[in-house]
Amino acid sequence: MTERIRIMLDAVLNKTHHKYRQDIDPAVFTKFTETLAASGQTDAERAAKRIEWVLSLEKPIILDNEKILFTRTVREIPEIFTPNEWEEIKKSHYIHEQGKVCNISPDYALTIKEGLLARKNLALSNVERARGIKEKQFLKSVVSSIESVLGLAEKYACEAEMIGNREAADILRRVPKFGAKTFREALQSFRVLHFCLWCGFNYHNTIGRFDQYMYPYLKNDLDCGRLTYEEAFELLQEFFLTFNKDSDLYTGMQQGDNGQSMVLGGVDENGRDAYNMLSEMCLNASLELKLIDPKINLRVGKNTDLSRYELATTLTKQGLGFPQYSNDDAVVSGLMRRGYSLEDARNYVVAACWEFIIPGKGMDIPNIGAISFPSIVVQTIRGSLEKCDSFDSLMDEVKKRFNFQVDSEIEKFKNLYIEPSPFMSVLMDGCIENSCDVSLGLKYNNYGIHGVGLANAADSLAAIKKFVYDKKTVKAAEIIGALDADFEGYEDLRAQLRFQAPKMGDDDDYADEIAGSLIGIFADAVKNKKNDRGGCYRAGTGSAMYYAWYSKDLGATPDGRKKGEYFSANYAPSLNVKTKGPVSVIRSFSKADLADAMNGGPLTIELHDTVFNGNESVKKVAMLVKSFIDRGGHQLQVNTLNKEILLDAQKNPEKYANLIVRVWGWSGYFVELDAVYQNHIIQRAELRI
Repeated sequence: MTERIRIMLDAVLNKTHHKYRQDIDPAVFTKFTETLAASGQTDAERAAKRIEWVLSLEKPIILDNEKILFTRTVREIPEIFTPNEWEEIKKSHYIHEQGKVCNISPDYALTIKEGLLARKNLALSNVERARGIKEKQFLKSVVSSIESVLGLAEKYACEAEMIGNREAADILRRVPKFGAKTFREALQSFRVLHFCLWCGFNYHNTIGRFDQYMYPYLKNDLDCGRLTYEEAFELLQEFFLTFNKDSDLYTGMQQGDNGQSMVLGGVDENGRDAYNMLSEMCLNASLELKLIDPKINLRVGKNTDLSRYELATTLTKQGLGFPQYSNDDAVVSGLMRRGYSLEDARNYVVAACWEFIIPGKGMDIPNIGAISFPSIVVQTIRGSLEKCDSFDSLMDEVKKRFNFQVDSEIEKFKNLYIEPSPFMSVLMDGCIENSCDVSLGLKYNNYGIHGVGLANAADSLAAIKKFVYDKKTVKAAEIIGALDADFEGYEDLRAQLRFQAPKMGDDDDYADEIAGSLIGIFADAVKNKKNDRGGCYRAGTGSAMYYAWYSKDLGATPDGRKKGEYFSANYAPSLNVKTKGPVSVIRSFSKADLADAMNGGPLTIELHDTVFNGNESVKKVAMLVKSFIDRGGHQLQVNTLNKEILLDAQKNPEKYANLIVRVWGWSGYFVELDAVYQNHIIQRAELRI
């Protein structure tokens, strides 16, 4: 790390740039929204006015030694609808999250290559050909949004020129107005585009396949001698720092949950390995900086060399909680089974956490809802256990309950409304060409539903199968009575269910096959369903924050879990299970066929930090990861924890400001998390190899 980057890193960690943020009276935002409401403008025109207004408030801040500019100063982004208007919209529409375009992957590559002026000219030419008033209004909103972004770039250029940074001024007068020609220009262009998307109230804007679309600029600079490798690496590290300047202002469940996911490696459009020099530079840049952003996702496959896993594992060793791994061999074919073309499936990226989406072509909502597996199992047991004379008949009832629950869940997602985003539309395939805002849909408009608490559900059914049906040592009424009493007075039975029943994560087919059946039932329940945009539904094995939400109010479950105890996060063993070790976990969680449950949802493993004490530790963990992928596992994330350190961090947060942990699909600073997430992380099993 150069001294320049070290100084900039210290500034980011110490949050010195926060002093430039503006405290704008909330009444000013309210007045802006009310003025829009009285203007008679279309929704798209309002959205264009919002980004114009926010960017006009931004003050150009250029810090010492900066080469990649833009620092956000406006803390809040105003609404384009008043509360009363939102209430009217909600009467006849389903609103996902905040009703904004979010959690998709823009096609940065095209706009970085062509420049905003070319995109603006395309919109202007289409205005002349557009037949409808709405189409013309949308295209004019696109033009207006582009002009607002270029205006801020010019404002920064003037500031740079005024303070004597002529090189930065010249670059900002070239990009993003025109197509980038150099690596630095491409990085600066991205920063402007990414920055302005957030200022338009679009959040969880993922980075996509950065090493693919940025590599040509890097290679050209290196080949012609414009940059040395060391100079390029320094630029890359500065670029990584920009993601951490204002991530605390981004919409998310917690600081760190901001969607800045970068995908590296994987196959190209022809199925060939696309990992390149820039892929490796990104891993090394993240390793040196040790920051929560960007969050690294590594695409791998059965032919990926162990050395690549070893480099990636050095990040895990540092406790960053990434990279997250996705298996191309499983994911590409799985996406094709859900209707994605081969070319697009090979170009997949991950959304804010882990869900699989297509850059530039997907308006998928991969987290539109969630199903609680344990809740379905408990409902079935309460309603059917005493009358089912076999485990197979009980599973038939589970299937009926799943179908009912899925139907009830998707019934909510009718007449979806999303605010227009003219500027995001600039970066998406076909929006300008078809005079249609991204909010109305793209090539792919599929919805993803999370499957929450799989291990708790599988363990519960395994206990029922073993003790009620196979051994016949426990009566159905006794199980139901224990659940009603939250195991008070049933302590011996609870111990039997917790410690003597088969558990998922122990490489026990007894429980693992039940888990596979539950995934299949879930996938079948959504397989033939269509949403009102013509897209499909995708089942997944991720939990997001629902592991905390759904477990909070659910009573006791037959795996020995008491009321309110947490489910595991994502695709992982139950929290109260003492597994035989990471190898058994890998084996358990690579058995199920997830081809029809391809919304994403990683196996999440926590390793004790003492795993990395020996010289061969990195290689051993890398081999563990590789074995999961080679066995057909679809997605994996590995967290490195030390319970004693986490407990001390709760007591003395000032000592651990930069302690990073993996939460569910993102990494954050432990001391900044809410207590519910801190406590869950502390409770997770620590495995030793």
